[in-house]
Amino acid sequence: MFDFIRSHQRWMQLILLLLIVPSFVFFGVQGYSSFMASEPELVSVGDQPITLGQFNQARTAQLEQYRNALGSQFDPAAFDTPEFREQLLNRMIDERTVALAAAKGRYSVSDETLRRTIAAIPAVQENGQFSSQRYRDVLAAQGMNPTTFELGLRRDLAIAQVLQPIGLTARVPGEVAEKILALLTEKRTIERRVFAASDFNQSVKVSDDDIKKWYENNQAKLLIPENVEVQYVVLNEQAASKDIKVTDDNIQSFYKQNQTRYGQPERRRVSHILIELPASANDAVKAQARAKAEDIAKRASAAPESFAALAKEFSQDTGSANQGGDLGWISKNMLVPQVETAVFDLERGKISGVVESPFGFHVINVVDVQPASVKALAEVKDDITNEIRKQLAAEQFAQLGSKLTSLVYDQRDSLAPIATALNLPIKTATGLTKEGLLPANQRGSAEISEEDQGILGNLKVRQAVFSSDVFKEKLNSGVIEVSPDVIVAVRVGAVHPAHVPALSAVSDQIKQRLIDELSFAAAKAAGVQALEALKAAPNSETKDFEAATEVTRQQPSSLTREQLEAVMSAATKPLPSYIGVAGSDQYTIIKLSKVEAGPTPEAAQVTQLQSQLSQAWGAAEEQAALKVLRQDFKVKMLPDASKLISGELDAAKL
Repeated sequence: MFDFIRSHQRWMQLILLLLIVPSFVFFGVQGYSSFMASEPELVSVGDQPITLGQFNQARTAQLEQYRNALGSQFDPAAFDTPEFREQLLNRMIDERTVALAAAKGRYSVSDETLRRTIAAIPAVQENGQFSSQRYRDVLAAQGMNPTTFELGLRRDLAIAQVLQPIGLTARVPGEVAEKILALLTEKRTIERRVFAASDFNQSVKVSDDDIKKWYENNQAKLLIPENVEVQYVVLNEQAASKDIKVTDDNIQSFYKQNQTRYGQPERRRVSHILIELPASANDAVKAQARAKAEDIAKRASAAPESFAALAKEFSQDTGSANQGGDLGWISKNMLVPQVETAVFDLERGKISGVVESPFGFHVINVVDVQPASVKALAEVKDDITNEIRKQLAAEQFAQLGSKLTSLVYDQRDSLAPIATALNLPIKTATGLTKEGLLPANQRGSAEISEEDQGILGNLKVRQAVFSSDVFKEKLNSGVIEVSPDVIVAVRVGAVHPAHVPALSAVSDQIKQRLIDELSFAAAKAAGVQALEALKAAPNSETKDFEAATEVTRQQPSSLTREQLEAVMSAATKPLPSYIGVAGSDQYTIIKLSKVEAGPTPEAAQVTQLQSQLSQAWGAAEEQAALKVLRQDFKVKMLPDASKLISGELDAAKL
């Protein structure tokens, strides 16, 4: 076909021209360009859409944050859920809405506010004081410069003015905090008697007629939906690395090439005295500053033990002056070049002459030196082996993935040639539906590992299995990326239509269900009867109750949530009183015999709880304000948003 195109280029140009020109006639050049460049719009906020591409960018950024935070524990599949996609989309809507509100309200931030905000960032402080040098170093490490950072921070501070005042001004009265603390610490003494359903199993009789009747009346509950048997091959890191061998030569070579990773570079403990030089200083001011620095250098050289005192008296570096000029341990690439050169040329215990930098004039003292060191190969051999194995596995995975992609289309009627070529096992599972795997008692197949359950339950895999080619034509699927390091190909075997199992197949299951239901009913009936008797004679002797115990809302002991709520909401007069609580497989009678106030809360406890409640209230007020803003800016979820959230619209492939 491609030979034909190359041989008949003029014909092909004419055909393309005939196909394209009419589209310009109907749509116009601009319309055609828009049609070709358009992408799905998820939400409209005011007149601005949030597109699938924008969502994908935000998703990638957030996943990268999680990857950096979790390291080797990061699992992309854990975030490929409808809940995660909906949460991220809503956050984007909120950010867009608040930004529009800030623009409409013309919010701005003064230079002084910006300076105070930056100075308060702990990462750019030394000994509790803002350090301009540390500020530049931190930004440089993030690939940023002060101008870019300050523009972004100014924008963020302006946007924060929309909702922040609402949250900060919300305040819960101290009296409310005191009452809540009193409720949290209130002590109630209880005793329990449990009527377990299992204790009544022997008294329950279930006949064949009972089983048959339930079977006939509950066909819908027994219906097994249409499901398929699937064959599949999985290519993951484990499969890609199973034949990898790491030799001693590999380890030795890697160790030599990466020694900086397994050692510590030379470090120097440095102190300095800085005489600042304003950027606008003239020659006279500069000469005066240099002379002052030279005088300090002479005094320090004459009496090195006085360096700390001189730094406290004369140094204009507010971050280190109070510490005797101490800058801590310094490695290369941490200081400006002029100072770094002087530091690493200076012998330990020596005082430098005057060193000029963009910040002014420095006098430097190298207090101590730690030579560079490298860990022995034996100490890091296991780490190196794992690192090499991962690298080789990644390369092998890429090669095998490419081969799998090619083979799966060349061999569409069987997975066997693919499995043979890649040395992968063909796995089989039954009971896969459009909604996921059937329960184990309905699958009737071998146990499926948790990893494989996750693969078969993945929405992309299920969509591929029930696509026309795979489900109806019984062809191999294409390659399905479950996560960046797991890809699969599937094939449908037998198809099992929706059906109700034969009575013989579910008879035992029905019998056990009836026994459980009747046993619980008997336990509850016995419990209710005992409860009524106790309520009629509350001061009578209680038998078969557990030992008395104290519970609070903060320390519920072994009470279930339902039991704790019943105890704490029960009337406190008269006592004793009795409460009945039905659970899933038991009925519990609880005797409430005593109620005591908790200890008087300390003022600090009240203040702390008041602050926490105020923050929660402020957050609720902010959400209410956001809801109003969404209405003001006419936020509208478009049809593609629901497709994105459910997984029908796959952002990850853009």
